[in-house]
Amino acid sequence: MTLPPLCRLAQHDTVRLISTARLKPPVLAPLADNDDALRDLEDLEGATNGRLRAQQSGLDELAPQELAFGRPGHTFINAAFTHPRPTGNRFNDGSRGAWYAAFEVETGLQEVTFHLTRELENIGRFVNVTDYAELLADFIGNFHDLRPVRPPPSCLDPDPAIGYPAGQALARILRAADSNGIVYPSVRHTGGTCLVAFRPDLVQNFRQGGVWRLEWTGSPTPSITRVTL
Repeated sequence: MTLPPLCRLAQHDTVRLISTARLKPPVLAPLADNDDALRDLEDLEGATNGRLRAQQSGLDELAPQELAFGRPGHTFINAAFTHPRPTGNRFNDGSRGAWYAAFEVETGLQEVTFHLTRELENIGRFVNVTDYAELLADFIGNFHDLRPVRPPPSCLDPDPAIGYPAGQALARILRAADSNGIVYPSVRHTGGTCLVAFRPDLVQNFRQGGVWRLEWTGSPTPSITRVTL
Protein backbone atom coordinates (compact mmCIF):
# COMPACT_ATOMS: atom_id res chain seq x y z
CA MET A 1 0.00 0.00 0.00
CA THR A 2 1.28 3.49 -0.88
CA LEU A 3 1.27 5.72 2.18
CA PRO A 4 -0.12 9.26 1.99
CA PRO A 5 2.50 11.99 1.55
CA LEU A 6 4.00 13.71 4.57
CA CYS A 7 3.58 17.39 5.34
CA ARG A 8 5.44 19.51 7.86
CA LEU A 9 2.76 20.95 10.11
CA ALA A 10 2.89 23.94 12.45
CA GLN A 11 -0.76 24.48 13.28
CA HIS A 12 -1.82 26.64 16.21
CA ASP A 13 -5.24 26.96 17.84
CA THR A 14 -6.74 23.70 16.59
CA VAL A 15 -10.17 23.10 18.10
CA ARG A 16 -11.57 19.99 19.73
CA LEU A 17 -15.17 20.30 20.96
CA ILE A 18 -16.45 18.37 23.97
CA SER A 19 -19.70 18.54 25.86
CA THR A 20 -19.51 20.94 28.80
CA ALA A 21 -21.00 18.17 30.94
CA ARG A 22 -17.45 16.81 31.12
CA LEU A 23 -16.23 20.08 32.65
CA LYS A 24 -18.58 20.07 35.62
CA PRO A 25 -17.53 19.24 39.23
CA PRO A 26 -17.20 15.56 40.20
CA VAL A 27 -20.59 13.85 40.19
CA LEU A 28 -19.82 12.32 43.59
CA ALA A 29 -19.24 15.67 45.32
CA PRO A 30 -22.81 15.98 46.70
CA LEU A 31 -22.37 12.62 48.45
CA ALA A 32 -19.29 13.65 50.41
CA ASP A 33 -19.37 15.39 53.79
CA ASN A 34 -15.79 16.66 53.58
CA ASP A 35 -12.64 16.58 51.44
CA ASP A 36 -11.42 13.28 52.91
CA ALA A 37 -14.75 11.63 52.17
CA LEU A 38 -14.68 13.03 48.64
CA ARG A 39 -11.21 11.56 48.06
CA ASP A 40 -12.47 8.18 49.25
CA LEU A 41 -15.41 8.40 46.87
CA GLU A 42 -13.14 9.46 44.01
CA ASP A 43 -10.97 6.39 44.69
CA LEU A 44 -14.09 4.26 44.47
CA GLU A 45 -15.13 5.96 41.22
CA GLY A 46 -11.62 5.45 39.87
CA ALA A 47 -11.99 1.68 40.19
CA THR A 48 -14.44 1.83 37.27
CA ASN A 49 -12.93 4.81 35.44
CA GLY A 50 -11.20 3.71 32.24
CA ARG A 51 -8.89 6.74 32.12
CA LEU A 52 -7.61 6.24 35.68
CA ARG A 53 -7.13 2.51 35.15
CA ALA A 54 -5.26 3.17 31.92
CA GLN A 55 -3.00 5.73 33.63
CA GLN A 56 -2.01 3.05 36.12
CA SER A 57 -1.78 -0.07 34.01
CA GLY A 58 -2.43 0.93 30.40
CA LEU A 59 -4.71 -0.68 27.85
CA ASP A 60 -4.02 -3.56 25.48
CA GLU A 61 -2.90 -1.09 22.79
CA LEU A 62 -1.79 1.81 25.00
CA ALA A 63 1.10 1.84 27.47
CA PRO A 64 0.70 4.11 30.52
CA GLN A 65 4.06 5.71 29.67
CA GLU A 66 2.46 7.19 26.55
CA LEU A 67 -0.07 9.22 28.51
CA ALA A 68 0.25 12.88 29.52
CA PHE A 69 1.00 13.74 33.14
CA GLY A 70 1.71 16.89 35.10
CA ARG A 71 0.74 19.44 32.47
CA PRO A 72 -2.39 21.50 31.75
CA GLY A 73 -5.24 19.49 30.37
CA HIS A 74 -3.67 16.09 30.89
CA THR A 75 -6.95 14.51 32.06
CA PHE A 76 -8.74 15.63 28.87
CA ILE A 77 -5.82 14.56 26.70
CA ASN A 78 -5.65 11.15 28.33
CA ALA A 79 -9.42 10.68 28.16
CA ALA A 80 -9.33 11.05 24.38
CA PHE A 81 -6.98 8.07 24.16
CA THR A 82 -8.40 5.89 26.94
CA HIS A 83 -12.14 6.22 26.24
CA PRO A 84 -12.55 5.09 22.63
CA ARG A 85 -16.00 4.26 21.32
CA PRO A 86 -16.39 0.45 21.21
CA THR A 87 -16.64 0.59 17.43
CA GLY A 88 -14.03 3.33 17.09
CA ASN A 89 -14.04 6.44 14.93
CA ARG A 90 -12.70 7.29 11.49
CA PHE A 91 -9.03 6.74 12.32
CA ASN A 92 -9.06 4.64 15.50
CA ASP A 93 -10.68 1.41 16.55
CA GLY A 94 -12.08 0.42 19.93
CA SER A 95 -8.70 -0.61 21.36
CA ARG A 96 -7.17 2.86 21.47
CA GLY A 97 -8.47 6.39 21.13
CA ALA A 98 -6.99 9.40 19.34
CA TRP A 99 -7.14 13.20 19.50
CA TYR A 100 -9.38 14.66 16.81
CA ALA A 101 -9.40 18.40 16.13
CA ALA A 102 -10.30 20.91 13.45
CA PHE A 103 -8.27 23.80 12.10
CA GLU A 104 -11.30 26.13 12.47
CA VAL A 105 -14.14 26.08 14.98
CA GLU A 106 -16.73 26.17 12.16
CA THR A 107 -15.42 22.81 10.98
CA GLY A 108 -15.55 21.34 14.47
CA LEU A 109 -19.12 22.54 14.91
CA GLN A 110 -20.22 20.84 11.69
CA GLU A 111 -18.51 17.63 12.77
CA VAL A 112 -20.21 17.45 16.19
CA THR A 113 -23.53 18.57 14.68
CA PHE A 114 -23.49 15.65 12.28
CA HIS A 115 -22.86 13.06 14.99
CA LEU A 116 -25.36 14.39 17.53
CA THR A 117 -28.02 14.81 14.83
CA ARG A 118 -27.54 11.14 13.93
CA GLU A 119 -28.08 10.18 17.57
CA LEU A 120 -31.27 12.24 17.73
CA GLU A 121 -32.46 10.72 14.47
CA ASN A 122 -31.97 7.26 15.97
CA ILE A 123 -34.33 8.10 18.82
CA GLY A 124 -36.74 9.89 16.49
CA ARG A 125 -36.83 13.20 18.36
CA PHE A 126 -34.99 16.35 17.33
CA VAL A 127 -35.29 18.14 20.66
CA ASN A 128 -32.02 18.77 22.47
CA VAL A 129 -29.76 21.47 23.88
CA THR A 130 -26.05 20.70 24.25
CA ASP A 131 -23.21 23.08 25.04
CA TYR A 132 -19.75 22.35 23.67
CA ALA A 133 -16.48 23.77 24.99
CA GLU A 134 -13.47 24.48 22.80
CA LEU A 135 -10.30 22.62 23.76
CA LEU A 136 -7.48 24.43 21.96
CA ALA A 137 -4.07 22.92 21.20
CA ASP A 138 -1.05 23.37 18.92
CA PHE A 139 0.64 20.75 16.74
CA ILE A 140 4.12 20.78 15.25
CA GLY A 141 5.66 17.90 13.31
CA ASN A 142 5.32 15.66 10.29
CA PHE A 143 1.84 14.33 9.58
CA HIS A 144 0.55 12.16 6.78
CA ASP A 145 -1.61 14.31 4.53
CA LEU A 146 -4.74 13.12 2.72
CA ARG A 147 -5.62 16.54 1.29
CA PRO A 148 -3.72 16.11 -2.01
CA VAL A 149 -4.64 12.45 -2.53
CA ARG A 150 -6.73 11.95 -5.70
CA PRO A 151 -9.18 10.41 -6.02
CA PRO A 152 -10.25 10.79 -2.38
CA PRO A 153 -9.56 7.52 -0.57
CA SER A 154 -12.35 5.35 0.79
CA CYS A 155 -11.43 6.34 4.36
CA LEU A 156 -12.99 9.75 3.57
CA ASP A 157 -16.31 8.27 2.50
CA PRO A 158 -19.15 10.18 4.23
CA ASP A 159 -20.86 6.90 5.14
CA PRO A 160 -19.32 5.71 8.44
CA ALA A 161 -20.04 2.11 7.45
CA ILE A 162 -17.57 2.55 4.59
CA GLY A 163 -15.22 5.29 5.77
CA TYR A 164 -14.56 4.07 9.30
CA PRO A 165 -13.32 0.52 8.52
CA ALA A 166 -11.09 1.89 5.75
CA GLY A 167 -9.77 4.68 7.98
CA GLN A 168 -9.09 2.34 10.87
CA ALA A 169 -7.16 0.00 8.58
CA LEU A 170 -5.08 2.93 7.30
CA ALA A 171 -4.43 4.16 10.84
CA ARG A 172 -3.13 0.76 11.91
CA ILE A 173 -0.64 0.79 9.03
CA LEU A 174 0.48 4.35 9.77
CA ARG A 175 0.82 3.77 13.50
CA ALA A 176 2.98 0.71 12.78
CA ALA A 177 5.16 3.06 10.70
CA ASP A 178 5.46 5.48 13.67
CA SER A 179 3.23 8.12 12.09
CA ASN A 180 2.26 11.11 14.20
CA GLY A 181 -1.19 11.23 12.66
CA ILE A 182 -3.19 12.42 9.69
CA VAL A 183 -4.30 15.76 8.27
CA TYR A 184 -7.42 15.35 6.15
CA PRO A 185 -10.25 17.31 4.54
CA SER A 186 -13.37 17.46 6.69
CA VAL A 187 -16.07 15.10 5.51
CA ARG A 188 -18.79 17.25 7.13
CA HIS A 189 -17.62 20.79 6.30
CA THR A 190 -16.66 21.60 2.73
CA GLY A 191 -13.31 23.36 2.69
CA GLY A 192 -12.57 22.51 6.32
CA THR A 193 -9.52 20.64 7.57
CA CYS A 194 -9.25 18.13 10.39
CA LEU A 195 -6.38 16.46 12.18
CA VAL A 196 -6.05 13.24 14.13
CA ALA A 197 -3.04 12.79 16.43
CA PHE A 198 -2.05 9.25 17.33
CA ARG A 199 -0.10 10.05 20.52
CA PRO A 200 -0.87 12.16 23.63
CA ASP A 201 2.54 13.88 23.63
CA LEU A 202 1.70 15.58 20.32
CA VAL A 203 -1.04 17.69 21.96
CA GLN A 204 0.78 20.87 22.97
CA ASN A 205 -0.17 24.17 24.64
CA PHE A 206 -3.56 22.92 25.79
CA ARG A 207 -6.09 25.52 26.95
CA GLN A 208 -9.83 26.02 27.06
CA GLY A 209 -11.58 28.37 24.66
CA GLY A 210 -15.18 29.47 24.25
CA VAL A 211 -18.48 27.63 24.56
CA TRP A 212 -21.04 26.96 21.83
CA ARG A 213 -24.69 25.95 22.16
CA LEU A 214 -26.37 23.58 19.72
CA GLU A 215 -30.16 23.58 20.02
CA TRP A 216 -32.62 21.35 18.18
CA THR A 217 -36.28 22.41 18.41
CA GLY A 218 -37.94 19.82 16.18
CA SER A 219 -35.82 20.21 13.05
CA PRO A 220 -32.72 18.12 12.21
CA THR A 221 -30.86 21.42 11.68
CA PRO A 222 -29.92 23.03 15.01
CA SER A 223 -29.31 26.66 15.81
CA ILE A 224 -25.66 27.30 16.74
CA THR A 225 -24.75 30.21 19.01
CA ARG A 226 -21.74 31.25 21.02
CA VAL A 227 -22.45 31.29 24.75
CA THR A 228 -21.48 34.33 26.77
CA LEU A 229 -20.14 33.17 30.14
